Amino acid sequence: MNLTNLSLLLNNYPMFKAKKKLNQLEKFSDLEFDKFIESKKKEIVNFHLTNNSFYQNLVKSKDWTWEMLPVLRKQDIQVDLEKRLSKNVRNIYIDKTSGSSGNPFYFAKDKFCHALTWANIEKCFSQHNLYGKKQARFYGIPKIKKEYYLARVKDFFLNRYRFDVFDLSEEALDNWIHKFSKSKYIYLNGYTTVLVFFAKHLKSKNLVLKDICPSLKSCVVTSEMCVIEDKKLMEDAFGVNVINEYGASELDLIAFQNRQNEWILNTNTLFVEILDSENKPVKDGEMGRMVITSLFNKANPFIRYDIGDSGSLEYINAKKIILKELIGRNEDIVQLPSGKKAPGLSFYYVTKSIMEDSSFIKEIKVIQKTLNSFEIQYVSALTLQVDQEQKIKQALFDYLEPNLEITFNRLTSLVRSKSGKLKQFTSLLK
Repeated sequence: MNLTNLSLLLNNYPMFKAKKKLNQLEKFSDLEFDKFIESKKKEIVNFHLTNNSFYQNLVKSKDWTWEMLPVLRKQDIQVDLEKRLSKNVRNIYIDKTSGSSGNPFYFAKDKFCHALTWANIEKCFSQHNLYGKKQARFYGIPKIKKEYYLARVKDFFLNRYRFDVFDLSEEALDNWIHKFSKSKYIYLNGYTTVLVFFAKHLKSKNLVLKDICPSLKSCVVTSEMCVIEDKKLMEDAFGVNVINEYGASELDLIAFQNRQNEWILNTNTLFVEILDSENKPVKDGEMGRMVITSLFNKANPFIRYDIGDSGSLEYINAKKIILKELIGRNEDIVQLPSGKKAPGLSFYYVTKSIMEDSSFIKEIKVIQKTLNSFEIQYVSALTLQVDQEQKIKQALFDYLEPNLEITFNRLTSLVRSKSGKLKQFTSLLK
């Protein structure tokens, strides 16, 4: 047993039960699977209408049809976690979203639901022979000492090493290259923006990462859009194939690229709809809003949840649906007076470190106006107090660098793209 599965079992996640459920679903015929999905949709709605007062207040009637159920946005469920928890659900996993859409919040899953997520991750990564293998991880890491060391311990048990993506200076990138020359990583995994930046650095030095680290097999990109040009750049610079992953921490792994380069939707634990602006289903293959239902989560109701991305699907059969196109996040790079660079996703970690589990701050957006000046726009019921502003400033200084000029601007709403997506960081620098 690898360290990943051992750590999950030690933390009382029912992994054997979860794997058994996924194996059972794989044996279903298309017709049986279709009936299973319809049954699970009814089951999860009725469970929350019986056990979750928050969802009862949203639906108000037990005489429902699927189309009558409300489509929930993140703002709709951004209330205190205690108010969203179902009664009599004891063993739960609690975490906070990264805030990649500008509005982070706490969520909960019952432990069987979270075990299914990990069983699904194992299934997807194993088809590329990557699960449990040594991972070079390009994500953020908390700056607070206790959380920092907890993250390092977690990474140890999950057989991965986390690179500091908050510093994209040339010196830092050269140190990354040196680290690869001394370690036997099997794959890279991280934010598209960061990995594209690293790939450009390698290309500028006429280096191929696999020549430096021969054990390298693949690169998995996640969290942001990966256009064809960027994928080719990374494959050239890293010397390995690039695999697309798409997920949301509050839900599950949503789609994963298989060995045939098809982006396969997770139909085992999620029900995905593509809806128009009036919450009506679009035709097969047309773009629309991605609205997702978590079929197993009994702790929190994620039913007809608008994740904030747009996409299109190709329906092959009940068990095989291909994600043909995705329009999601695509963040800018932060440039700083010292010459240091950092990904726009840095601000996800700032918001995670400062925002409490409450409805006080609804959304946040950061605009870089000059090398030294940033405007933080936010939507909130109340204006930030001086000590609260100082806490945010200090978080930015810790994650980026000190002596930045930070201004705050409370608004009733934030500017969004035509698709309705909120880009959390925008640079006005050329």
